[in-house]
Amino acid sequence: MFNLTHLNRSITAISISLFLGISTQAAENNLTPSTVAQTMSNNTQSTTVVEFGPYKVNVPKGGYYDRFRMNPNLDEVAKDPAAGNIDYFRTIPKKLVETRVGKVWSPNFYYRTSNVQLLMLAPVSKLKAKLPSPLEPLQPFPGYGLVSLTFFSYAVGDVDPYDEVSVAVVVRQPDAHYFHSTELLSSMRTHNYYGYVLALPVDTEIARVRGVYGYQLPKWLTPIDMKIDHQQVQAHIYNTDGKPDLSLTAPIPTIKNVKPQSRIETKTMFNQVDGQWHQTSVQSNTLAFGQKLFPKNVELVRSGGPLSKLIDELGANKVLRLDVVKDAQLALNMPIPMPSLDKIKR
Repeated sequence: MFNLTHLNRSITAISISLFLGISTQAAENNLTPSTVAQTMSNNTQSTTVVEFGPYKVNVPKGGYYDRFRMNPNLDEVAKDPAAGNIDYFRTIPKKLVETRVGKVWSPNFYYRTSNVQLLMLAPVSKLKAKLPSPLEPLQPFPGYGLVSLTFFSYAVGDVDPYDEVSVAVVVRQPDAHYFHSTELLSSMRTHNYYGYVLALPVDTEIARVRGVYGYQLPKWLTPIDMKIDHQQVQAHIYNTDGKPDLSLTAPIPTIKNVKPQSRIETKTMFNQVDGQWHQTSVQSNTLAFGQKLFPKNVELVRSGGPLSKLIDELGANKVLRLDVVKDAQLALNMPIPMPSLDKIKR
């Protein structure tokens, strides 16, 4: 039905562990992000109140947010075996930037993360119905675009451990006039990719508050869990009442390790902040990952919750690619205005 040669090349270009789902190094001491998160959770039961702009939030007492307030002493972080090798972050200076909630240290460092992503085919007509103008779906071939469903586990980071789920649409670079295939090849060469996030629930209040009030992203608080072992991944998100929403079970593809800082990529998401278009970039250091094209034995159970309904509305059914990240390092910037996008007329 489809030109598979063209489709494979398109998927390679666009299956990017979208929007925070980037692969990185398996760190020392055989620690995995899931075991780190469990260990940290057991050690940080008590909480303390911190401020994010005008908002007050409970965070783990003695955790990274409590100790460093988003401006960590990397020499101190390096002493934490759970953080792994942090040389990558020494290349990225933090700055105190103005935001809608006041001055904030940026970027936000995620020292140890893991994720699993399904890249799914969806009718472009349904994707356009969910995208605000002037954004357009990037089409690997006419009539079809791409949706990513990604479960994340952030084991060690500036805002402490939390889990997150993203539903996003891969979009064209703003004001692009060349062919979709040309844009795909350009993204491959430059390692720059673009998208629009439709849903981004989290399981800690500090992650929700920062996402909603700092970025104006569609975040809400709900139970999430993800486990990756040597054979399979199991990921679940629940409704706020505890009932199942989405459940994912899939075998683990072969994991490949690459040299530190040999696969640096930038992902950019677009969203409106106070009615004006902004862009938010995340830099990734890819070191350990596994991928499977047209994967078998992937079970995605939809139980009628908000994410299940959203994926149904998008018409996302065919899984084109499975990406599993065993360990990852990320640097997430604060949103910056994009007046050129406000001027585009469709």
